Amino acid sequence: MSILGLHHITIVCSDAQRTVNFYTQVLGLRFVKKTVNFDDPGSYHLYFGDETGRPGTAITFFEWPDASKGHPGIGGTHHFALIVNDYDGLLKWKRRLVDQGIAVTGPLDRHYFKSIYFNDPDGTILEIATRGPGWTIDESPDSLGTEFRAPPPEMLVNNRDEARIRAEMWPEPVPEITPGMALSQGMHHITAIGSDIKRTQAFFGDLLGMRRVKMTSNFDDSNSAHWYWGVGDGHPGTLITYFERDRTRERRMRMGAGQTHHFALAVPDEETQLAWREKLVKAGLRVTPVLDRVYFKSIYTNDPDGHIVELATVGPGFTVDEDVADLGKSLKLPPWLEKSRAEIEQWLRPISVPEWRGL
Repeated sequence: MSILGLHHITIVCSDAQRTVNFYTQVLGLRFVKKTVNFDDPGSYHLYFGDETGRPGTAITFFEWPDASKGHPGIGGTHHFALIVNDYDGLLKWKRRLVDQGIAVTGPLDRHYFKSIYFNDPDGTILEIATRGPGWTIDESPDSLGTEFRAPPPEMLVNNRDEARIRAEMWPEPVPEITPGMALSQGMHHITAIGSDIKRTQAFFGDLLGMRRVKMTSNFDDSNSAHWYWGVGDGHPGTLITYFERDRTRERRMRMGAGQTHHFALAVPDEETQLAWREKLVKAGLRVTPVLDRVYFKSIYTNDPDGHIVELATVGPGFTVDEDVADLGKSLKLPPWLEKSRAEIEQWLRPISVPEWRGL
């Protein structure tokens, strides 16, 4: 019984059309499903990902048009990261984003990868991170995450050299996303904020059985811990990381536009999911019944600071009600909401979706 990796992240947006435009036209993700929040069918639930929205590539949004702006904090997510293969690809992304008027921080050296940061239209912090060099740069494969590893001092100095960082840019415009830049590999990691890193270890490491692959400090705040958990060797796409913050100084997260509603970890099938549910219940945690999300089955619990964590099955997937070529083209409703389609369609603001051309 094991966690397979990341499944999806679900974020609150305030304007569905603006979100579609950004994630498809700017970032090049595919819009794979237009449906509604099954628990609030008067609002959209939008899914983006690779060609089929496979687990680990799925970025999803609840549209709350009247939502005030949220903010990260204890019990919430700080940012999520998408994978790019190499440093050239990262610099191309920086050039593409800057040329579109989007403010970019970086590239910054995170020792285990290099990355840039920027915001989507609602303020969600996104990171694009390279695959390597990886965790074994300062620990052997069989001892990952067993000892604290401080960030190299010279790296911290370099990350404060603002003039050099601004100058690190692909020399030519990048009007089109090339195959080598494509973000179709999905998420690199999700980073949340907790108040007690050892308690977080007890949840992800001891209870959920994920492997701690690195104990370091926040490279931008060396007085706070930053720990990483993954699956197997901790390869990108399996990683959950947490910043530890002092609860007397750090405010709690506030749900709203730009803030994560929940994130999901993947489990192979319904039988495994039920076994996980039993284990979580026996541990004294609040756990929902199994809920049918059509494209997967889900249970929800909370991390020690209250962040909603979902365990979702890998199947049946987004092609259960649409062919691959037609994904995202029409509003799909679960069978139990079909009788209310006319009413639901009146509630929703129409959105247009660009044709998927692939990469």
